[in-house]
Amino acid sequence: MQLRRTIIPMGTVAAKLKIMPETSDIDIEALEKNIENAVPEGAELKGIERQPIAFGLVALYPTVLIPDGEGGTDQVEEAFSQVEGVGSIGVEAVGRI
Repeated sequence: MQLRRTIIPMGTVAAKLKIMPETSDIDIEALEKNIENAVPEGAELKGIERQPIAFGLVALYPTVLIPDGEGGTDQVEEAFSQVEGVGSIGVEAVGRI
């Protein structure tokens, strides 16, 4: 019996991130647009949800498709953290699709 080598392509991962703005005074629409423009190469933004937190503060929840591989969401988190007005970023959920 001869074994065959099969190359299995990497899968895709959907990651939902939570982005908190620096302050409640920030223009949330402008921040959302800047996040859309900051998506790194190799990632695909599927949408951004908004959720009011308190006292006028609104969290953004972008869902991003990325290749399943080493580093996970690091590249996306790094790109989003460079956007002016972003206070913090956290990963809410990750799953293979």
